This record gives sequence, C-alpha cells and structure tokens, in this order.
Amino acid sequence: MLKKPFFFIPFIISITFLISCEFNTAKKIQNPEKKYEKALEYYEAGKYAKAQILLEDVILSLRMTKSGEDALYKFADSYYHLKDYILAGYYFRKYVSDYPKGKHAEESQFMSAKCYYLDAPKPKLDQEATYTALKEFELFITKYPESDKIEDCNKMVDDLIARLETKSFLNAKLYYDIGYYNAASIALKNSIKDYPDTKYKEEIMYLIVKSRYKYAQNSIISKQKERYENTLKAYNDFIEKYPESKYLKELNGIKKTINKELTKLNTDTETANLN
Repeated sequence: MLKKPFFFIPFIISITFLISCEFNTAKKIQNPEKKYEKALEYYEAGKYAKAQILLEDVILSLRMTKSGEDALYKFADSYYHLKDYILAGYYFRKYVSDYPKGKHAEESQFMSAKCYYLDAPKPKLDQEATYTALKEFELFITKYPESDKIEDCNKMVDDLIARLETKSFLNAKLYYDIGYYNAASIALKNSIKDYPDTKYKEEIMYLIVKSRYKYAQNSIISKQKERYENTLKAYNDFIEKYPESKYLKELNGIKKTINKELTKLNTDTETANLN
C-alpha cells in the first residue's frame, strides 16, 4: 500500500483550521446584510449546518428588508436538508404566515406538509403527525388546485392513509391477540367501516368470524345460542364476499362445530322444557 507523504496530514489540519477560522469570522460579522451574504455562500455550497447558524442570527433583523423573505425561506430549507423535519415544517409554515403572497408561498405550503409526511412514524406508533400531514396536504390542495405538485401530494396522501389503515387493523387485531374477543369483533368491524376498501378486508372479516366464535365459546350457556348465531352471520358474510378464500377450510370447520353446538343447545333446551 502506498504511504501518504509526510506533509499530507499537517496539510489537512491546516486546511481544517483555516475553514474553522473562516466560519468563526463569519459568525462575528455584525452587519446583518453582510452576514446574510456569507450565509448564502454556505447555503449555495450545500453547507446547510453553517448556513442555518448564520441565518438564525439575521432572520429577525432582516424581516422588514427585501432580503427577509428569502432569508426565512432558506432558513427553513436548511433545516429540511439537515433532516430536522419538525423545525423545517415550523419555519416553512412561518414563511407562509409572514409572507402569504411571497414568491415561495406555494413551495413553503407544500414543504410544510411534506415535512409532516416525512416525520410521520411507522404504523405501530402514534399517528398524530400523520393526521397533521393529511390536514396540511388538504390545505395545500385547496389553496393550489392547479399546482404541478398535486400529483406528489396525492401519492403522499395515499401513503399516509395506508399507514392509518394499517394502524387501525393492528389496533383491532391486538384485541384478538390478547383474548378480548368481543372488543376485537367490534374494533375489526369499525376498521372496515372507517376504511371500506382496506387491503386487510379479507383478513379482518376472517378475524371477525373467529372473534365471535371464541366469544361464544367462552360465554355462559344462556348466551351461547345467540352468539353462535351471530358467528354464523359473520361466516355467511365472509363466504359471500370471498368464496375462494384461503381461510375457507378453517371457517367451514368452525361452521360445522357451531351447528353441532347449536343442535346440542336446542336439545338441552327442549329437554329442560319437558322437565
């Protein structure tokens, strides 16, 4: 392996020192316009962390000047490039608030929504940011219906809704997994009501049948007949919708067991009445 010249490391140290000194000098500039010019140099060079630090020092001073609008936009955009989507979204919204008819108003409105989209968590986690992102996209689409960004908005909205569908399904399924079968049946039914075209619909309807079946099994005898019959209703709804389902064999077995249980319950009832 070739060895680096002995002077290479001192050279790198010297360059790093000079760059550091340059930035420290820039931070000490008192004139807001001149500091803004230096911030622009860093921004245009893609050095967003340094640009953000300098811009933070001047955005208030420049607010009432012709540079104030661009300074605030680039400040927000610097946070975006640094992947700090919470603060980026905050300052993009501030730009829209301070400059509602500014040249970056449409872009900032879009970026505010996009930042919430990028900050939205995986479906298993709390979805507050997802709901906020949907509201922001709705606001953008309402304000700029002819924007060339509408297609991108719709794609992100579809993705956010898919996350909420998954969250709804996982929450409902959790009741089933922990053995709260009546609650599971209700939650699963509500999930379909909220998202009628959900990709989980077949599995949800399958779990409704199983939830009702297990709920009936675990009920007191006086409640079993009614609850087994409710299970059969869910079964009939399922096979009407998915006659070729992979779950059909299992559910047919459940139906067979239920019919036996209902026959036994009816026989026991008749015997008790005779006595």
